[in-house]
Amino acid sequence: METRYNFTDGNSDRIVYVRSVAVRDLPDEIRQEAQGIDTLYALHGADGERLALVRDRKLAFILARQNDMAPVSVH
Repeated sequence: METRYNFTDGNSDRIVYVRSVAVRDLPDEIRQEAQGIDTLYALHGADGERLALVRDRKLAFILARQNDMAPVSVH
């Protein structure tokens, strides 16, 4: 599961924060799409805006780097 977001804005040194999110804490619409997954990984901008949700942590870091962002893990 992946939420698409246009990351390109010309700023190649942006930090993006990666954190785990319990599916049970997400809106019904997203929980239905998760189909049995307990945890997703969110990418957030410096302003706290959620940019994307993906199935696993590794994919979150790959997505960030592919979009010229510097991923940082948040616990």
